Amino acid sequence: MSGTSIALSIFLMYWLLISILEKRGILEKYNISTFGPLPILMIRTTKGLKLLDILARPRRYWRVFANIGILMMFAGMISMFLVIAISDLALYTSFLNDSVPEPGKYNSPRNIFLIPGINEFIPFTWGVIALIVTLVVHEFSHAILCRVEDIRVKSMGVLLALVPIGGFAEPDDEQLFGKKEEVKKELPLTATIEEIEAWEQREREEKKLKEMQERETASLTPEETKTAPEVTATRTQRARILAAGVMANFCVAFVALLLFFGPVLGAIAPLSDAMIVGINESSPAQAAGLEKDMVITQVNDTNITTGMDLLYYLETVEPGDSLRIYASKDNNVSVHEVKVPSYAKECFSGVPVGGVVEGSPAEAAGIQKGMTMLRINDTRMRSIASFVNFMEGTEPNQTVEVEMMPSANYTGDLTESGTAIFNVKLAPHPTEGEGGFLGVIYGGTGVLECPMLGISIWMPQAKFYLEALKQIPSLLSEPIGWIILFGLPIYGFAGEGFRGFSGTIAQFYQPVGWAEPLGVGIFWIANTLLWIGWLNFYVGLFNCLPAVPLDGGHVFRDYTYSLIYRFTRSESVSERVSNSITASFSMLILFSFLFMIFGPFIGQWM
Repeated sequence: MSGTSIALSIFLMYWLLISILEKRGILEKYNISTFGPLPILMIRTTKGLKLLDILARPRRYWRVFANIGILMMFAGMISMFLVIAISDLALYTSFLNDSVPEPGKYNSPRNIFLIPGINEFIPFTWGVIALIVTLVVHEFSHAILCRVEDIRVKSMGVLLALVPIGGFAEPDDEQLFGKKEEVKKELPLTATIEEIEAWEQREREEKKLKEMQERETASLTPEETKTAPEVTATRTQRARILAAGVMANFCVAFVALLLFFGPVLGAIAPLSDAMIVGINESSPAQAAGLEKDMVITQVNDTNITTGMDLLYYLETVEPGDSLRIYASKDNNVSVHEVKVPSYAKECFSGVPVGGVVEGSPAEAAGIQKGMTMLRINDTRMRSIASFVNFMEGTEPNQTVEVEMMPSANYTGDLTESGTAIFNVKLAPHPTEGEGGFLGVIYGGTGVLECPMLGISIWMPQAKFYLEALKQIPSLLSEPIGWIILFGLPIYGFAGEGFRGFSGTIAQFYQPVGWAEPLGVGIFWIANTLLWIGWLNFYVGLFNCLPAVPLDGGHVFRDYTYSLIYRFTRSESVSERVSNSITASFSMLILFSFLFMIFGPFIGQWM
């Protein structure tokens, strides 16, 4: 049975258990209720409410904090709305140009929700940790500002779905948003059993909540009771309370990302780029115990930092030599004695041509993709290192003789040994590099073949990738920096996505400096900070959207009301117009998301 099947079975059993406990009234007995259609439990308690009062004592500080949060919320509101509008416009333009992108992971419905285990971009472990921190910070910031503004908090608690997934705080909605007209819905005589049970459940929950509030009030002293009048929050107070959650998310994101891009990335250094991604059967590497995903760090007394370093070193090796290769896997270094084959034919197989640059001397001479370079002038092409070394010693306008093993579809002249000879006049190097320019792309897959050892080496440019990560904070003075940060785990720098230092990518790095004693622990710290920072940043921005029931929607409606009231001086007109505008924005944003999700599917059908 697969891990997915086991997890699904456990979840279904958990769902069944929750359903039974809820029907028997056991959850209600302990003041537990389910949240939404999924079996997410809301475990409430009134304990800890006095802690909120203690945390809320520096009221002036919290009000300044929330006032800044209102400004940040409007900045995020404008930014997110522009992002959605530009995305919709780009997709609409693609319909007009008949270039609608194919449906893919970037617009998959499962990836819209930031739920670890469902969203394929978010790793489960780090995602769960980050989601818990994000929800707790957001909800309890609301609760603290409620107490700052003398709004009652009815209960606090934990959201549980097999494991804790967050916390919540329940403010008094009537004090926060104003009293609603109470419409007592009577149960009709023709009600079904399910409707009767649902009605009874609502009655029990209302009774239970009322009892909790009475116990809370009873625990107050007479003086405290007098100072706790039934109040309704003003629009400014409500904006502060709602903006506090977004502001807290932004603050946590700032601290987490500051630590990640600062001391944590500074304590991570490249180990080597020479990772083994393939081993030939019965090869010297396999006989020596080298394995796939090992990173070669040293050969004899020579340090290896890239795959090219390895190939350069092997240029000095002769058939029959013995090599001592140091390889790292999961931060454990092992030593392997490798015997180079005695026959030169087994060691050197030439340099495969993965492509030919358009308009280059190679193309003009007739060299084609799929050929293999065997010799240039009198120098045998033992490996890519041989080719690079030779070309660095050439000059523009120099004519060289290139011997090639032809591809299967080659129709030109061949020598008696079955090879093709090309006389090529080299051009100046287009990037002002050293030597002449031939115009062939060696390899073609990003993987270097090392026939002498019987292995394939992948070079991911770990050093440059780490430097690119460190440069992100310096780019935040321009919009492109924020776009990179926003899409880092999803798109990365070139569509690969950066999900942290885990799995294969962690093999290319090592802890240095203060983090050296931590070992792989530095990668755990880095991943935790990355996802806490990114998820808080994303959730904070998303909550800024001017759509009810998001925090930004409520704040947008209140400020729209205030603006309209200045002109109309009519509460009813202002209320009606602000509600209509907010509802319009909410529907517009909803349809925008649906358009981005289903647009590519529609485009493929048209």
